[in-house]
Amino acid sequence: MIAGAKKLAVLVAAGAALALAGCGSGGEAGAPAGAAPGAAAPEARDLTVFAAASLTETFTDLGKQFEAVHPGVTVRFNFGASSDLAQQIVNGAPADVFASASDATMKTVTDAGANAAEPTVFATNALRIATAPGNPKGIATFADLTRPDLKVVVCAPQVPCGATAEKIEKATGVTLTPVSEEPDVKSALGKVTSGDADAGLVFVTDVTSAGDDVQGVPFPEAERAVTTYPITVLADAPQPDLAAEFQQLVTGERGRMALEAVGFGTP
Repeated sequence: MIAGAKKLAVLVAAGAALALAGCGSGGEAGAPAGAAPGAAAPEARDLTVFAAASLTETFTDLGKQFEAVHPGVTVRFNFGASSDLAQQIVNGAPADVFASASDATMKTVTDAGANAAEPTVFATNALRIATAPGNPKGIATFADLTRPDLKVVVCAPQVPCGATAEKIEKATGVTLTPVSEEPDVKSALGKVTSGDADAGLVFVTDVTSAGDDVQGVPFPEAERAVTTYPITVLADAPQPDLAAEFQQLVTGERGRMALEAVGFGTP
């Protein structure tokens, strides 16, 4: 009890010292560190970013960087299939920025006049075969995915990872018979990590982000269908200035470094 009392006394004394230091510096409760005397706390604002599922890890990190230099701003992400996000925007969903995994899905937004400026391509991506760690089924080629003993998953054809897979099938004459067509690339990857599928066609960056949970099998045919990622500030953006700054972060040096770190190509 005596030791506990001494500890409490120390904590109270420390708190009092901090309070006195705050008063002595002329700061106000709730004011940001280093703010001028009498300065108000920064205005709380939300920046809403709709982004392709394959951007989840990279954009989450960039969002934290953005918040760190914009006190009071919270970056809120809506990650999903680019086709679904584009349709939500066209239907009036409030958002500031849209980053798509294909030109085709971005066109849904631009055709509706929902963009504030011409979209900018900031990254490229290609498909890779994802298998269980160690590649226990010995998958080595794109054509191997037609083996009858394999359970293969792909993305639905209306989403970029599925449309990209279809392009490769047409270019190679190889026709896949997947056990399922998933709504986005993260769902396809999840089928592999859960053991529900032996292999899945996902983006290179998703394999990289999954770490030791999967093994990636590259195949040269993937270069026949590289997809591009455009980004735009939206016409009805509630925070147009912040949206423009976020786009600059993505397309600038920090954005390029973050994208390249997980396997994206950059312009």
